[in-house]
Amino acid sequence: MLREDLDEPPLDWRAKGLWQPGPPIRASEFVAAGHRLFDGAVSWPALVARRSALHHNLTTMADFCARHGFSFAPHGKTTMAPSLFAAQLAGGAWAITVATANQLLVCRHLGVPRVLLANQLLDPVPLRWLAGELDRGFEAYLFVDSVAGVEAIGTTLADRPDGPAVRVLAELGHAGGRTGCRTIRQLVEVAEAVADTARVRLDGVTAYEGGLRDATEVATYLDRTREATVELAARGLLPDEVIVSAGGSAWFDVVADRLGGAWLPGRHLRVVLRSGAYVSHDHGFYAAHTPFRRSPEDGSLAGALELWAQVISTPEPGLAIVAMGKRDAPYDEGLPVPLRVRRASGSVTEVTGVTVTRLNDHHAFLAAPPDVDLHPGDLVCFGISHPCTAFDKWRYIPVLDDTDTVVDVLHTYF
Repeated sequence: MLREDLDEPPLDWRAKGLWQPGPPIRASEFVAAGHRLFDGAVSWPALVARRSALHHNLTTMADFCARHGFSFAPHGKTTMAPSLFAAQLAGGAWAITVATANQLLVCRHLGVPRVLLANQLLDPVPLRWLAGELDRGFEAYLFVDSVAGVEAIGTTLADRPDGPAVRVLAELGHAGGRTGCRTIRQLVEVAEAVADTARVRLDGVTAYEGGLRDATEVATYLDRTREATVELAARGLLPDEVIVSAGGSAWFDVVADRLGGAWLPGRHLRVVLRSGAYVSHDHGFYAAHTPFRRSPEDGSLAGALELWAQVISTPEPGLAIVAMGKRDAPYDEGLPVPLRVRRASGSVTEVTGVTVTRLNDHHAFLAAPPDVDLHPGDLVCFGISHPCTAFDKWRYIPVLDDTDTVVDVLHTYF
C-alpha cells in the first residue's frame, strides 16, 4: 500500500484546466461536489482521463503478464501519478520503474516498496541517500552499462563498507541505441567489475528494445540478451534468482516470445516487463504500434486521455483555430487526433476527415473538409499521441466516469 497521509494539493487559481477563482478546495471536495465535464468547473483546454479505459488497460496488461509468467514493473515516468501507481501495484505489479533519481525519490516518499531505476546512477548525493534508504529496508535496482558506472557506486560508498548491497542489472544495448553495452564481452566486463566491488551486487540483465524498427530486429536483440544471460550464468556471475528485464510498449509480444519460458537451467528466472504507456494508451503512436494489433486475441487497449479545447476562430473556409497548443498537447510522436465535436446546444458528434496540421504554443490549426462545419465556441475532443509527454504538462487531471462526472483527480509529480 502506498502512503495515505500525503498532503493533498489544494485546487485553486494555480490548477490548470480547472476553474477555481475562489478559495482553495481539496481535490476530494471537488470530486464530492459531483462536477461534470461541462458544468463550468473545468476550463478549456483541459486534459481528462476516462476511468473505464484506465481500468480496462490496467486489467489487460496484468492479465497479459500473468498469462506469460512475467513480473510487471510498469514505467512510472509515463504518469508520475500516485493513484495510478497504487492501482498498478494493487493489480499485481511487482515494482515501479523510473528514469531519474528525483523520480526514485518520489517513489520512496510515496511508499512504493520496490523500484527499478532504468539508468545508471552516477551522482554521489543520491547514491548516498539510496544507501541510507536500503539500510531502512527499501528495495531498489539500478542499471549499469559500464565499469565507470560500477566504480561510481563503489567509490561513493567506499567509506560505508557495511549495509545492504546496491543491487544492479547489467544492461545490454544495441548498435544505434541509447544506453547499454554494445557487446556481450563488454557486458561480461561490467559483471566482473560488480563482482570485484564491495556493496554492489549483480542481480541480472536488462534490455530495452523500444527503439528498434521491426520484429526481426527485436527478436535478434532479445536472443542476444538471452545469450548474454546464459554467458554470465556460466561464468558464475549471476545469483540463484536471475532477473531479466525488457520492456517498451511496442514489442512486448516479441518479449513474450523470446524471453518467456524456462531457458536458464540451474537458475530461477524472473522476467520483468517494464511497459508504461499502456496505462492510458493513446489515439496516435501507440494505437498504431501496440502489439495487440498483431495479436488481437491477446487483448486490447483503449485510449484513456481526452484533450478538450474550444474553437476560437474560423478565419477562412476549411480552417479552424482551436485554443490548444504545444503547452497542452504532446507533439513529439504525432499531433493530436480530433475525435468528436460538442456544439453549443450540447449535442456531440463524431468527426472524420478533420486533422491537426500544426501547433503553436497555444493554438492548433485544424483542416476541416467542406461537410464539417466548425464554429467559434464549439468544443473539440482530441485523442493524444504519446502519453509520456502528455502527463507532464498537467499537474491535475480529472478522471471521468461514463456520464462525464468527475470521480477522481490525478495528481502528477514531475
